[in-house]
Formats: sequence, structure tokens, C-alpha cells
Amino acid sequence: MKVILTEKISKLGTIGDTVEVKTGYARNYLLPNNKALRYSRENVALFEAQKAELQARHENAKKAAESKVDAVRNAKMHMIRQAGDTGQLYGSVSSRDIARALKEVANVDVASAQVLLGAPIKSVGAFDTKIALHPDVIVPIKVYVARTQDEIDALVAGKVLTFGTKKVEEVEEEKSEEKAEEKAEPETEKVAE
Repeated sequence: MKVILTEKISKLGTIGDTVEVKTGYARNYLLPNNKALRYSRENVALFEAQKAELQARHENAKKAAESKVDAVRNAKMHMIRQAGDTGQLYGSVSSRDIARALKEVANVDVASAQVLLGAPIKSVGAFDTKIALHPDVIVPIKVYVARTQDEIDALVAGKVLTFGTKKVEEVEEEKSEEKAEEKAEPETEKVAE
């Protein structure tokens, strides 16, 4: 379906571009959210009449997003979650959780779709992500996920957290002791025969 974009959309185009998109994308997202108009002579004329207003609205939205950049960049994204001994979370940290935390910490209201996380976070550590306040304003942030505040402080300081190392060493020592005992037992049996 051919549409005229009424606002800038990442990876698609800017205001006034005529693009070909899939019918479902146009009907379910672009048209109901007033992000595009169907391509026709009447809509081209309507767009040309409203072009200055749409560009002014775009610039105002960009300025509003730029005013929030410092608040987002300085927000301390510390997530305390339950995790196992190996550092795997019992749940995950999703883009919705990060958007909710931004609202609480920095008082910046963003939708979960604006958090460019990719895949949910499923382990303890420090993770880089981006917040798209506007298609032209993308802010990189760091999200720290840990079991306690002490672990978060260690992550912020740049230390690497290790999980289960003592248990792994103890298991290896026990296995080597068992193997040593097994080797010693057959020799004593041969002497007894």
C-alpha cells in the first residue's frame, strides 16, 4: 500500500515521503495513529496544505525530547532482582520494566517501544541500551541488574561479579579426592589377594 508519511519514522522515511508498505502495517499502525495518509490526489493536496503545521509539530516534539536528554542520561538505572547462584535471573528485565523505572527515577515518561533493548535481560550484570525519545534523539544508557545494592555498587565501580566459583572449586576438589580414593582401593585389594 502506498502512503504519505505525516511524521518521521525510523527506517521508513521522513515527513512527506511517499513509501510503499505492507497493507497490514498501514491499516493497523500507520493510519490509525495518524502517522500516514493513504496515497491519493486528495490526500496529497491535504498534506501539502498541512505540511508547515506538521513540520512545526515535528520540531516542537524534537525540542521537547532534547530537553529530557540530561534527565535520561543521568538516571541511575539500578534494578534489584532475584537470581540464582549462577547469576541467572528468575525472571527477566524487559523494556517495559526499564520504561517504568525511568518514570520513577527520572520522571521521564517513555513507552516501552521507545526502549531499544532488543532481547530481555536474563542475567546479572551491566547492560548498554538506548532510549529513543524521538526518532532524531536517541540516548544511550547503562542498566545495572543485580541481587543486592552491594552488587550494584560493585558493578558501577567496574568490578566483575563472579557466581558459583567456590562451589565449582569445591566440587572439583571432591571429584579429585574421590578419584584418588578409587585408585587407592583397587591397589589394596590386589595386595590382599
